[in-house]
Amino acid sequence: MAKGNKQSKEPKGRKITLKMAKLALKLTVDGKRRLDLSNMEIASFPKCILKLCDVDELDLSRNMLKKIPDSIDKFVNLRWLDLHSNQLDHIPEAIGHLQNLYSLNLCNNLLSSIGLPNEIGLLQKLRSLNLGMNLLESIPSSIAALKELRHLGLFNNHLTRVPECLRNLPHLESINLKCNPIPSGDDKGIDPIQRVECLYLVRESCLCASCLKKVKDARQRLDSRLSRAPAHGRSIFAGLITPNSVAQEDQATWR
Repeated sequence: MAKGNKQSKEPKGRKITLKMAKLALKLTVDGKRRLDLSNMEIASFPKCILKLCDVDELDLSRNMLKKIPDSIDKFVNLRWLDLHSNQLDHIPEAIGHLQNLYSLNLCNNLLSSIGLPNEIGLLQKLRSLNLGMNLLESIPSSIAALKELRHLGLFNNHLTRVPECLRNLPHLESINLKCNPIPSGDDKGIDPIQRVECLYLVRESCLCASCLKKVKDARQRLDSRLSRAPAHGRSIFAGLITPNSVAQEDQATWR
């Protein structure tokens, strides 16, 4: 029998060396250190990056990762973790040790309900959690402990009801539940939140000067139209700028 016939035909992915990882280090606009290894055809978690575990942000999105090791808890300073568009079906319990994390993106993976650990509820500083485009039929009830959570993505999953734990999140500003098989009428008590899936309330401090000018110009045009409309047809949103998700996405802080 010729040698090599038993070799695996599965792609091994690109091997990342410590030198490559160091070259991928970047400085964000707010002076944080980000390790950007996105879209590099990585199939297994590069062990060498554990030597760079003091970074503030880690981007491993758009790769072929199937597993995140327990050693992810070495990144104790991590505030931003992006794992979207991989092949993950499980997140380790060690994720709960990342106590400084404020943004976690797990969108577009293969996560089912058993793939999300209860320890995700230990991320007390978490403000943004994206679980969209997965296989979730439910989410851990421990998410109710994320009292600082502002933005939650649950779109394109298999949810058949609005999770009860969402009703206990005091600072939740936006939630996206689009493209789930949730029966109409099952959203009682969560209406004010669910409407925000297409409406983002943007603070002036979040916008650059250019975007802020565009928003104010749009608001002036809206006010002008409203001033000419019949009084009974007007809607007043006191204290708001213009609901605009595009402007928010243009900012360096909304990645």
